[in-house]
Amino acid sequence: MTQHDTIQGRRVVGNISLSLDGRVSGPGGEYDMSWIVPHALSDDARDHMIRVTGAATTVLLGRRNYEGFGSFWPAVAKDEDADPRDRAFAQWLDETEKIVFSSTLTDPTWQNSRLAETGPAAEVERLRGQAGGDVVVLASGSVIRALLEADALDRLSITLCPEVAGGGARLFEDGLPAAHWSLTDLTTTESGAICLLYDRLHQG
Repeated sequence: MTQHDTIQGRRVVGNISLSLDGRVSGPGGEYDMSWIVPHALSDDARDHMIRVTGAATTVLLGRRNYEGFGSFWPAVAKDEDADPRDRAFAQWLDETEKIVFSSTLTDPTWQNSRLAETGPAAEVERLRGQAGGDVVVLASGSVIRALLEADALDRLSITLCPEVAGGGARLFEDGLPAAHWSLTDLTTTESGAICLLYDRLHQG
């Protein structure tokens, strides 16, 4: 039986890029992600992102990614010279509900944004009871980890980059609950990354 047989409400998707040594950032700190960029900008990776986000109507973000995305993507949405897939993603991101998890941000200014009133697991439980499409976490490792800890993710989208970061934050830390996942899609990009889609399986 798959997660889709038992899921109540909206599907919750975690989307993240990982190095071969399981890092979401490099040894230089949380902003050390330059090793991801060549793989995220490949044609196949762009197509994968459109597939992952196409059914989503809500985005969950940590503060760092919210501020980083907000300083970059709105301009792309208006750039007629941008790659059409990048522009479509940017326009979708502008228009989509964005929920930010932060203890320091007080005034999210990007349109269609609001601060979360609870933690990720409680917010997801509330969203499942509302009408809408998929709920997707975009590149925010702390939010995805919190949902993994609560067993509240239905799908994992992982872009595995052919890089060894050599240090930095990991997505999968000791102490997460055991879980079974099924590979439902795999794409190899021209840069050598592998885009993987896993759906949560529940036994019984």
